[in-house]
Amino acid sequence: MSNFSGSKNTYKLPYLCKKSKLDVRAKKHLGQHFLTDQNIARDIVDSLSLEGYKKVLEVGPGMGVLTKFLLEKDVETYVAEIDNESIDYLKKHYPKLEEQHFVGDFLKTDIPAVFDGEELAVIGNFPYNISSQILFKIIDNFQYVPEMSGMFQKEVAERTAAVPRTKDYGILSVLVQAYYDVEYLFTVHENVFNPPPKVKSGVIRMTRNLKPGLAGNEVLFKQIVKAGFGQRRKKMSNSLKVLGIPEAMSSHRFLDIRAEELSVADFIDFTNEWKASL
Repeated sequence: MSNFSGSKNTYKLPYLCKKSKLDVRAKKHLGQHFLTDQNIARDIVDSLSLEGYKKVLEVGPGMGVLTKFLLEKDVETYVAEIDNESIDYLKKHYPKLEEQHFVGDFLKTDIPAVFDGEELAVIGNFPYNISSQILFKIIDNFQYVPEMSGMFQKEVAERTAAVPRTKDYGILSVLVQAYYDVEYLFTVHENVFNPPPKVKSGVIRMTRNLKPGLAGNEVLFKQIVKAGFGQRRKKMSNSLKVLGIPEAMSSHRFLDIRAEELSVADFIDFTNEWKASL
């Protein structure tokens, strides 16, 4: 049974497992913090729907705490790992992972090429030092990734799932939510990792959404979002001056409010109107 049931729940500490002796040395430059709690690992894996796709790509598997449960599912599991020590460990302890199931550096992986254009889910206890890069990589491949579940630094997880008119709502929130519905599942304490990080972690689930498309205006969309939040306490009319507001948009109602007051759908509509006015 799952130990989480709603937004921003904290994982129940009585379910903690004893930490075992590590066979792989955690490397600081790779942002490695190995999850030691089997119950949390199972819950992260179980949060995937496993519907509409046959493959799952785990990013940064380390010693396979999530891999173990993925291999019990009726999906083909792939892993993206750059630590040779971890790769050797996984090959030794998880023989179901054949050579073709190792794809190397996730950020450098050509997802449509490696997976022949098939859809797949992404999952992981993601390295904190490349959290945003991982999210942007998923966005760039949203047509191939219908679902993602994973653990990030709590602050990043909260920002990704944030809603308008909150302090956490910003560039990351809008850019991710333009393509995915995001649900904050639960918080994870520092003491279930080895070595323990200095911050708490948060697990989120992202499901590809059906929001109105950007009609090829993705570059402009990113420019508007980044400029809008660049001076988040100012009205959009001031923040967007750097982009050169088209004359036809000069009296647009969104220019009279701050970026944090606009929904993701508002940003999409505004971008499409901006482009059409040129």
